[in-house]
Amino acid sequence: DTVVVCAYGLLIPEGLLERGLWLNVHPSLLPRWRGAAPVERALMAGDGETGVTIHETVKELDAGPIAAQRAFRIRPQDDAGAVFARSAELAVELLDDVLPVPTFRPQEGEPTYAAKIEAADRELDLTKPEGSLNRIRALSPHIGARAELHGRRVTIWRARLEDGELLPEVVQPEGRSRMSYDEFLRGLR
Repeated sequence: DTVVVCAYGLLIPEGLLERGLWLNVHPSLLPRWRGAAPVERALMAGDGETGVTIHETVKELDAGPIAAQRAFRIRPQDDAGAVFARSAELAVELLDDVLPVPTFRPQEGEPTYAAKIEAADRELDLTKPEGSLNRIRALSPHIGARAELHGRRVTIWRARLEDGELLPEVVQPEGRSRMSYDEFLRGLR
């Protein structure tokens, strides 16, 4: 019997792992970005590609041998939602390729870790436009990156860089709905 898990936030007890084959669908090119937030961390780091790995679930987090792995390019307009959607489509293809009897190869290279997103990870440093844009993309459309604009705390959902300057496009002031940045500015008058 084979059990397939995806986005399961806990380690599987060793007693269960011994009862059959457990496969994990992980949205990164392991061993890069082992852990809880691989898509978000790849975007925050400005990675140009990511992918999906199907690997055997073992006692150590995201460390099992690989059954299948495929990369795809992260496009400049991609946010976490887009990367997750592409990962899900690719995962189905990879599972079709490896089931019912996968063959494995060891993970190669030094692992990096994708720590869980904490409150501090949401805060933007607007003096670093490129890093801020990466963080906005990484935390959209579900978590949101936070900053103070014109004396108001807002979540920035979408932005772009123009001549090295970060230009918000979609924001959400505290206690309000999402809106265009232009609507936000008109509301300040």
